[in-house]
Amino acid sequence: MLTVIINAFHVMRNIISTSNNQLAKIFSKIYDFSEKLQLSQQKSPKQRLKIAIEQLGDNTMESSIAIIDDLEQIAHNHPQYYWIIMDILTNFVRKNSSYIPQKQVISNSSAKIRGDIQAALTVIARRDVNKDLRYQQLDLSHTDIRGANLNKANLEQTNLYQANLAGADLTEANLEGAILSAANLEGANLYLANLKGAILSASNLQGANLQRANLHHASLYLAKLHGVILDDAILDGANFREAKFSERECVL
Repeated sequence: MLTVIINAFHVMRNIISTSNNQLAKIFSKIYDFSEKLQLSQQKSPKQRLKIAIEQLGDNTMESSIAIIDDLEQIAHNHPQYYWIIMDILTNFVRKNSSYIPQKQVISNSSAKIRGDIQAALTVIARRDVNKDLRYQQLDLSHTDIRGANLNKANLEQTNLYQANLAGADLTEANLEGAILSAANLEGANLYLANLKGAILSASNLQGANLQRANLHHASLYLAKLHGVILDDAILDGANFREAKFSERECVL
């Protein structure tokens, strides 16, 4: 994969350098980093992890995405480093997409998530729970990941306390037992999502699509449910105590 990227940079650098020096410099930096990353892949997994920890987020977005791709390869080929890599990626997301208070958010629906943050979330979403450390939990709390693509994501038992997931695509996502207290899920697509036993207390689900979602024994205490869509959702055992919605606004 990196060989293809590097060859492409060779071609692009030659083309661009004749017409635009500034772009040529940008491509040159990316190319140089790609060469360094290719060399790093010849090192041991422990050395590659050290490089990733030192450089992730400190270079261009393209460089960060390349590092994230390398981390996923290490996790796949060296399971003993799997949880360390999940921790590196969740730390990266928390550090680079910290929560923005609702009063400072102009628009929840039009937010565009950064490419490297989406890349990290995509790797996290593909997690293998069988490799999770016992009693450990993925931590994406207090993050601003509006508009994220988390389609079919495996976020079981994940800590998403006060995360801003407005407008996110969580279609068929597994959020069983997830902590979503005070999370902002306004306008999120949770079609067919598994929210069994999830904690959604005081969360904002206004205008969210929960059609055919599994809310078995989920807690929606004090949740904002104005305009939420609950067609064919599984609601047995769900706690709607003091939830804020009206029958006229809720599609049941």
